[in-house]
Amino acid sequence: MLDRAAGAWTRGELDAFMSDYMPGERTTYVTSKGLIHGPAAIRERYAPRFAPGARHDSLSFENLEVDPLAPGVVHVVAWYVLSRGDSVVARGPTSLVMVRDENGRLRIVHDHSS
Repeated sequence: MLDRAAGAWTRGELDAFMSDYMPGERTTYVTSKGLIHGPAAIRERYAPRFAPGARHDSLSFENLEVDPLAPGVVHVVAWYVLSRGDSVVARGPTSLVMVRDENGRLRIVHDHSS
């Protein structure tokens, strides 16, 4: 799932990137300014990075740790890396809680990326 998300980000496909978030208001994203509820609000936060003419970076993930919490529920901790050419422009921790949807696909329900 993270490889798919990183590929969508890198290609500038915001809708594909957002498809890995579980639909509904129970899905949350933690920011330094507070909690965002629902994929629509999360999408709004990311949209400027995908706007025409915006600087667009490549996304990858490092040092993945996966902790199964319950059947169909996992906690993933990793480092996200945003690169522009050969330069790293941002790097930080991400903590994701994912659940399997009715089709068996892992989707993000809680995202805390610093």
